[in-house]
Amino acid sequence: MNEYDNKIELMNYLDVLWKRKWLIIIATFLLISAAAVITFLMPPKWEVDAIIEPSKFYYRNLDGEWEKMQFINTSWIIHTINRGAYNERIAAELKLNLKDLPKLKVENLEDTYLMRIYIEEKDVEKAKLIMHSLLNYLKEIYDQSVDTRIKRFDSQVKSKETEKLILEKKIKANKNKINIIKKRKQEIEKEMSDIRKIIEELKKEHGLILEKKNRNESESFTMLHYSNEIYQSSINYNVLNESRGNKKIEEEIINLGIEDKERLINQIENEINSLNERKRFIYHAQITKEPTSSISPVSPKKLTNILIAGILGLLIFGMFSFFLEYIEKQKFKLKAKKSEQ
Repeated sequence: MNEYDNKIELMNYLDVLWKRKWLIIIATFLLISAAAVITFLMPPKWEVDAIIEPSKFYYRNLDGEWEKMQFINTSWIIHTINRGAYNERIAAELKLNLKDLPKLKVENLEDTYLMRIYIEEKDVEKAKLIMHSLLNYLKEIYDQSVDTRIKRFDSQVKSKETEKLILEKKIKANKNKINIIKKRKQEIEKEMSDIRKIIEELKKEHGLILEKKNRNESESFTMLHYSNEIYQSSINYNVLNESRGNKKIEEEIINLGIEDKERLINQIENEINSLNERKRFIYHAQITKEPTSSISPVSPKKLTNILIAGILGLLIFGMFSFFLEYIEKQKFKLKAKKSEQ
């Protein structure tokens, strides 16, 4: 019974629509015609778009792998463009009325740092000028960040090179000291060698006199003199030997200092190489696609507008038909009541 009632109700709806089919068709046709006329009279708009790759740099993470980073967050730039933060500057540069400036739209291309900026405008050349102005300004913003970072690296490299130069000068001075110490050691060793020869000769002469059994007073005095000379020469020899030992210690200390400074220089050179490497992996912003217009207009979308007008016409005038049917039924009921009375 329910299915039968539903079929009857559906047939009633279809009867209403069929009853007023010409109203729906003619009204819908007029709406489609109006939409078509308006659409065809609207000036066509082309889409002008460009793609910019923001400035970036690479760095090694804790695992030693290279990772890419941005100087300025892309999301922030997109938000800034979408809220029209650069519109006044562009309008002033191109001497345009701010109200006549078309809306700039921007999107982040998926899985990249690339930004696609586009405008829908009837004047293609005007749109291109606006796009060039924005791109140049964005590149200027990005390049300022890059140049600041490069200058910082250059300053650090210069500071490290100055530090390295100071250490090299100290090493050179210490090596000169070592040369002086070595020369002095050679002189001491020569003096020690001369003293050894003198001692050997004195001992020899002293031994010859000592072998004599009957020594006169002069020989005894000579032997005593030799003994004093040997003793004094031995003292001088020991003093020189101690001095030589001190010079060796001094040389070793200076050599250790040179080794420490050379290690510092190697460390500084590694830091300089690291800074230069990081500087090499800094990239300025690049316009990967110059402002280009679409081949055909992107608006108005004539066929789409006509289809929408047709669908809306059918819905609106279909509902209007049911409304008219409802009014007729109410009138019929009123007449029926009056006739009964």
